[in-house]
Amino acid sequence: MRFVLVVAQEQDIVQTIRGCFGADCKVNRAADRDDALEMLGTNRYDLVFLDLEILQASLADKDYKTALKEYHNLQPSLEIVVMAPQAMVREAVKAVKAGASDYITYPVDPEEVTHVTETINEAIILQSELDYLRDRFWQSDYLDLVKTKSLTMKEVFSRIRSVAPTKSTVLLIGETGTGKGLIARLIHQHSNRREAQFISVHCGAIPDTLIESELFGHEKGAFTGAIRKKLGKFEIAKGGTIFLDEIGTITPSAQIKLLQVLQDGTFQRVGGEETIQANARVITATNMDLTRMCDDGEFRKDLYYRLNVFPVEIPPLRERKEDIFHIAQVILDRLEKFNKKHIRSIHSSVMDGFMRYTWPGNVRELENLLERAYILENSSVLTEESFPADLLASQDHSAGVAVDASLPLAEVRNRGVEEIERRYLRELLASNRGRIKESAEVAGVSTRQLHKLLNKYQIRKEEFKQTAR
Repeated sequence: MRFVLVVAQEQDIVQTIRGCFGADCKVNRAADRDDALEMLGTNRYDLVFLDLEILQASLADKDYKTALKEYHNLQPSLEIVVMAPQAMVREAVKAVKAGASDYITYPVDPEEVTHVTETINEAIILQSELDYLRDRFWQSDYLDLVKTKSLTMKEVFSRIRSVAPTKSTVLLIGETGTGKGLIARLIHQHSNRREAQFISVHCGAIPDTLIESELFGHEKGAFTGAIRKKLGKFEIAKGGTIFLDEIGTITPSAQIKLLQVLQDGTFQRVGGEETIQANARVITATNMDLTRMCDDGEFRKDLYYRLNVFPVEIPPLRERKEDIFHIAQVILDRLEKFNKKHIRSIHSSVMDGFMRYTWPGNVRELENLLERAYILENSSVLTEESFPADLLASQDHSAGVAVDASLPLAEVRNRGVEEIERRYLRELLASNRGRIKESAEVAGVSTRQLHKLLNKYQIRKEEFKQTAR
């Protein structure tokens, strides 16, 4: 059965819309915004017909996007159709651009309601098919990696999906620890070279005097200590992919040889005259500003242009905090898979600290901290005692949500409310050892509404069953 909510003051509008749906659809009415939000908080709805004037009444200093987000926060998959008089069509279009699915005009025409509903259903089916096909693109071993709630990371994975099947050179840009090496391997594994070698070279860890030898090989006697011929990484990676991390650190002479590889597809070993064909896809990564280095004469501009064919910027962890819970859980699951200590969750106070922390070391720092805590932990939940004191204790527990002055006031306010709700729910479940009924009674909400809130913030009651605060 489908469920439809009509948010309007006039009863005849509800009757008209109700007549457009069959017996397998239940149509309810809310008289205003508050009634609508309360009903959405306690019941599941597939479709909402929302009067534009009611939506505008809740704007105040908000925009349409923020006003609509109140509804989507309660039910993210909700489809919203705005209802407006002909004179306000332009405003209705603004609401659609801000996140509503479509709009209809007054007086309500049953044929228009049917057409809009069918269009939305077709769009949902099409999007489901696209999501299915996108998931099929990723190998099962990488499905956990590509799951994200961050819009920026979704764009990153979309770009990777586009470039992976090609042979184009890719430049990964991001801070240390953001997972550039993992992204490079992701590209290789989803390319037509996946059966061949993936060779990773940390350029910054190789002495300047040896970088050319490591990349391109050398002939016997080419320099002191070259007692035998050595194949370079480009030769070993033939037919596969070579990943050059910290590319900004290579020497000027190595830059010239790399440019030759990218331009002509050839190179010579150090001390050799034989021209060798290179057949390796090149993926590079940097945490440095190569554009500035080019301007300062520290990096060749012609090489930079060759490397920068398809740049992909990977955001730092502090800019995708909505993914921290998922990433932490994936790391913990992998630790448990190999060590079997029966630790399957992270205490709420730790997660709160994670959300406040700025993560200068990004995902790598998170992984290292979780591994250390896993080794030290003696219970079935990772608790504060297993983490460095300065990680959690140094954070100001009363500071609230971080403020981004570049955002509109309404957006900052909305983020603050979400952060407070998330912390409250964790404290609530911790104090009641994950018991839903008792927690709902303390909060003054129904168990159904509490479950919806927990789903919204991806909070699992199981992680609170072992310990009480």
